[in-house]
Amino acid sequence: MKIIMTCALITISLSACILEGLCGQAPDNTDRLIQVGDIKMGYRIYGNGYSLVMIMGYGSTMKLWEPELIRMLSSCFKLIVFDNRGMGNTEVGQREFTIQQFADDTAGLMDALGIDSAHVYGQSMGGFVAQELALRHPQRVRTLVLGSTSCGGRHAVAASPENLAVVGMMNVLTPREAAEKGLPLLYSDEFIACHRDALIERDLREAELRPPLDAFGRQVQAAIRHNTFDRLPDIHCPTLVITGGDDKVVPPDNSRLLAEGIPGAELAVLPGAGHGYLLEKASESNTIVLEFLRRHRRAATNPAASGSTP
Repeated sequence: MKIIMTCALITISLSACILEGLCGQAPDNTDRLIQVGDIKMGYRIYGNGYSLVMIMGYGSTMKLWEPELIRMLSSCFKLIVFDNRGMGNTEVGQREFTIQQFADDTAGLMDALGIDSAHVYGQSMGGFVAQELALRHPQRVRTLVLGSTSCGGRHAVAASPENLAVVGMMNVLTPREAAEKGLPLLYSDEFIACHRDALIERDLREAELRPPLDAFGRQVQAAIRHNTFDRLPDIHCPTLVITGGDDKVVPPDNSRLLAEGIPGAELAVLPGAGHGYLLEKASESNTIVLEFLRRHRRAATNPAASGSTP
């Protein structure tokens, strides 16, 4: 296991991407729909180059990816962001909500878009889905980025009872109360002190995008059943595991378990950052992810993937 500690910013050169013909950003925030199995899925595409599929976490939609992350990654990759089953613009459908089903939905979306294989970035619960995608459809995943996530099951390290209680009450609070209670779960005290009002206003805007409570509940049940611990050695694509060193929602020991269980996985720990590292440590985390993807952008998990289209 290789360990990357972000005591200093990793230097990368975006010009190298341009020289190799992988850049050529073509931002497009157009909401699109496409039929995938029993549902129509909402998605967006940004940029050009090798495909990078990004899987959002619990109760969230594709519109909640950080704009800076979208801009940076789409400078060298074709980003596909989408809404999971029952979230945002994607229909609920008739099938049971399971992490395995979400992974199959993702593979189905790739089929519908003509993408044979892609780099995959899963955040939080999206990391559950990304693991299952790599296990159920290994030929589809070139590389794997797992952000603030867990293998689930009895080996997972749970949040403290106090933090779990805060998470459990979110759906019964007003949007403003939920925003104020949730900030300490996501960000450091220093970051909150400097940006409190802006963070609350941001959360209030995001609250308008939240799905119905029924869809929340079905996602929770799917997440509870997630367990990949015994199968982690079967993930053979290049993998980066990244987390905040002070994550109160998915404690960082979960990322260490993933990195130890997945052969050759790299671990990046962002000191002082919480579950919201995508915002609090945007520059550092985005640079680590892009540098990893650039090193492995031509990677193929097996011969079947090596001839796939970007």
